[in-house]
Amino acid sequence: MRQHAVSGTIGAMDPEPSSPASASPSAAPDGRNETPDQQMDRNWAELLQELRVAQTGIQILTGFLLTIPFSSRFGELDAVQRGVYLALVLLAAVATGFVIAPVSLHRVLFRRHRRRTLVATADRLARAGLVALGLVIAGCVELLFDVVAGRAAGLVAGGAVLLGLVVLWLVLPLRLSRDAPRVPPEG
Repeated sequence: MRQHAVSGTIGAMDPEPSSPASASPSAAPDGRNETPDQQMDRNWAELLQELRVAQTGIQILTGFLLTIPFSSRFGELDAVQRGVYLALVLLAAVATGFVIAPVSLHRVLFRRHRRRTLVATADRLARAGLVALGLVIAGCVELLFDVVAGRAAGLVAGGAVLLGLVVLWLVLPLRLSRDAPRVPPEG
């Protein structure tokens, strides 16, 4: 009997056609004994968990942005601030689209034996969503500081947040990944 690395909704996906390599578990360099199907199940489950975290942040920021025009001070924004605001709303919508797209992709590819394609494409969509989310976060800080402390303070604060996110979300992971060998998917 085949065991799934992850139980629950992931096990409901049709497995891809088995090959001799996917029929029996083999020890990966990280010590896991899992078939390629089990590895894809695990990768999909991990990606979904990451997307849930990002989605929460996007929902909070988008909700915040959508309430701004209803505040009493919105009429006091100058043309630049309104432009930044509208760009942030669009960027938040784009980030939402990227982060939710893997769900739609899963619906379309469900039971079509395309799990490897699903995981690879969802990974790219999640990365694009994180880029958009980072820009929304930095842009919100810029707009807030611009309104409260002035344009120069807004640019400095927004730039500092963007730089910090690039270091935390890109530079640090890339630096840590240099020491870890990349394990190609079996198949």
